[in-house]
Amino acid sequence: MAISVRDEGAVRFVRIDRPEKKNALTLAMYDAMTEALAGAQSSEACRVVVIEGHPGVFTAGNDIGDFMQNPPTGEDSAVFRFLLKLVDFEKPVIAAVDGPAVGVGTTLLLHCDIVVASSRAKFSMPFVNLGLVPEGASSLLLPQIAGRATANYWLLTGEPFDAESALRAGLVSHVFSPEEFAASAQKIAEGLAKKPAEALRLSKQLLRAPQRNAVREALSREGELFIARLSSPETLEAFTTFMTRR
Repeated sequence: MAISVRDEGAVRFVRIDRPEKKNALTLAMYDAMTEALAGAQSSEACRVVVIEGHPGVFTAGNDIGDFMQNPPTGEDSAVFRFLLKLVDFEKPVIAAVDGPAVGVGTTLLLHCDIVVASSRAKFSMPFVNLGLVPEGASSLLLPQIAGRATANYWLLTGEPFDAESALRAGLVSHVFSPEEFAASAQKIAEGLAKKPAEALRLSKQLLRAPQRNAVREALSREGELFIARLSSPETLEAFTTFMTRR
């Protein structure tokens, strides 16, 4: 399985575990992450979830080959189910980003409560370059977090940006050296797990509730356009070029 789950005390670690493919995400991997979150939600023992990759790589985004063979067709598709589960998840979620975080690898961070990065993390949302549109409610949340000018630049150009830029924009809260990264992320998770669980749940609810409906509407609005774009000549040409170069 390309998603591995381990529980250490009250912390559940959900690892994107396909390093030979730079942790590119398949539909089966989205389903596995959704199941891991559902299990964490129902477990009284679990208080915090950490989504992580491997040392040097978070995720290269969607596996284009798998994506072309099994494109999403609606909100019952694997990627949408995962994003909606993340949006509605009641316990704290930490994302630990070490290395590239491409496409959904960056947009999923908008739904995590704390995002930490290593100094070698690299973020990008190259949707337009593939003939697509922003997803993951990034058209709503990224301007709010990073400011309109920065969000416009990142989403319209698809240019990558480094951990320090992400820190300045408010996308991540801490940047650690690669040597300190894993231990530092775990320390933050363990610290959260020791706090009163119901107070954490209610605090997250208060932080997220004012925008929950707007986020769901953005996911739906983006999703409709994203799915429509998958059959466009621009996108088909871009995907073919990508596969040929690979």
